Amino acid sequence: MRFSFVALSAFVLATPAGAANYMAKPIQPAAAKIITRDAVWGCGPDACQASTQQSRPAVLCQGLAKRAGPLQSFLVNGRAFSSAELDRCNLSARR
Repeated sequence: MRFSFVALSAFVLATPAGAANYMAKPIQPAAAKIITRDAVWGCGPDACQASTQQSRPAVLCQGLAKRAGPLQSFLVNGRAFSSAELDRCNLSARR
């Protein structure tokens, strides 16, 4: 129980007030750290995560797709982009 509280406290303290949480799954594995204009993405084998209040979700999605390639999914505070939103995002993807 103590570990969970400490881990949760660290996350809350590291997330700016009012910041949105983003998670994306690139089709191909991405670098461990991707820096875009408005966010620093931490990527693991399954997904990339970032938290920021600096931009709109569509802009963040496009910025990540430019560096990581096409995305399989993109979530904003747990809400998934629709297939149309994801298609528009992936137009920016590196090929």
